[in-house]
Amino acid sequence: MARFIARRLALALGTLFVLSFLMYGLLEFALDPLVDLRENPAPNRAELIANRVRLLNLDVPWYQRYFMWLGNFVQGDFGLAWRTMQPVGRLVQGAILTSIQLVFAATIISILLGVTIGIVSALRQYTTFDYAITFVSFLLYSLPIFWVAVLLKQFLAIGANDYLQNPTINWPLVITLSLVSGLFWAGALGGRRSKKIKVFLAALLVTLGVFVLTLSTGWVENPTIGIFGVGVLSVAFALGVTAIFAGMNNKRALYSALTTAVVGTIIWWPLQWLFHYWEMSWPWMLGLLAVALLVAAAIGWAFAGPDRQISIRGAMITALFTSVLIFADRVLQAWVPYNNAPQILGRPLATIGAETPGLAGDFWMHQLDRATHIMLPTMALVMISFATYVRYERGAMLEVLNQDYIRTARAKGLSERVVIVRHALRNALMPLASIVPVDFITLIGGAVITETIFGWAGMGRLFITSLGGQEADPVMFYIMLTGALAMIANLVADFLYAVIDPRIRVNA
Repeated sequence: MARFIARRLALALGTLFVLSFLMYGLLEFALDPLVDLRENPAPNRAELIANRVRLLNLDVPWYQRYFMWLGNFVQGDFGLAWRTMQPVGRLVQGAILTSIQLVFAATIISILLGVTIGIVSALRQYTTFDYAITFVSFLLYSLPIFWVAVLLKQFLAIGANDYLQNPTINWPLVITLSLVSGLFWAGALGGRRSKKIKVFLAALLVTLGVFVLTLSTGWVENPTIGIFGVGVLSVAFALGVTAIFAGMNNKRALYSALTTAVVGTIIWWPLQWLFHYWEMSWPWMLGLLAVALLVAAAIGWAFAGPDRQISIRGAMITALFTSVLIFADRVLQAWVPYNNAPQILGRPLATIGAETPGLAGDFWMHQLDRATHIMLPTMALVMISFATYVRYERGAMLEVLNQDYIRTARAKGLSERVVIVRHALRNALMPLASIVPVDFITLIGGAVITETIFGWAGMGRLFITSLGGQEADPVMFYIMLTGALAMIANLVADFLYAVIDPRIRVNA
């Protein structure tokens, strides 16, 4: 293991050295830091040129400047953005955090939705549902990101903000979305025609009722979840998690998940007091989440059952979902003061930037402000990445379902849930082990268009700005960062393969 890691790190360092040397040489021919001064009519132009040449060491051959830059880089001096005279390290610190905040949310949502729908599509192979998902996936994958971003800004920000000024029920849109929901769930759950009709009607009526209730009761003007919503959604999620991963016959796993949901709902009351009187921060939030997961693990361990690990896992997943609901409910409680703030003026869905300048408020209002700003760029990235994960997971699941051991498992009389969850799913996730880390790194370095359209000051925006400003040091930091992260992603993918499939050994 140690030899493998040392060999991969040595290879990565060598690759980074060659990459940085070649890119520094290319930037020497691509960038001209003196272009603005050559066209400057100032009488002291020669003096200005001499000063900049001295500042950037342009009188030294580029390969010598490269080794000077490399020596400073390995010591933690990442160079200078000479137009603003700010150290590169200070510039990229905020840019990296901004990009990670955007990319992390988009990647997690894309994986969850893409993998889930890809698996269902594979299980419903050659059905109308499968054809529809395949068509939508290829359609989304082919859409240009800048066009998607512009449409989202127009219809889900400007249009939604106009709608919030005078919300009314748009019956054609509500009925259309309800029909789509009914068709989706009828196709996803499958079964005989009678079952599909029942599922379609149930999903149609539930979706229609939710839309009418939320639009007619003023929920849009003051959205909230409340203890009732937290309780109902947590119990429903606990039932769903148990049905998928344990089966409803496993009563111990069911009771552990339901108990966790009930305990989380009861905890809603004291947490409201804590959230109101105590100054919250992200370390506090993560600490409370850790406590919730430990309590859930204890509940699962106490109920035990045929497989204690299944009970613990179901309880912890339920606790995570309930914690997210409680957090979202408290954030939504800041909606009215946020919407009425002078910087917002009743138009809460932002189209540009990562936060509202000059907004005064507590921790919860700032989280709501970040959510309204991150929603559109996240949706743009999700729509493209989601299609990729659907196609990969559908193909991987179909390949696994045709293996001999799946037929053997079915011949032994195992239920379809056990065959899919216990035997097929783990192997179907293996291709994603090499795709997800690389995609995550690619989005960090490659969300250039999205960050530019939505005005996010992330790494992609910094890269474009530095190129336009003829600044080599920020561009070189961007190249080194993305190159190093890409190599780390490949290393992580190798280890994930070994974790998912015990037959694979890293030393092999």
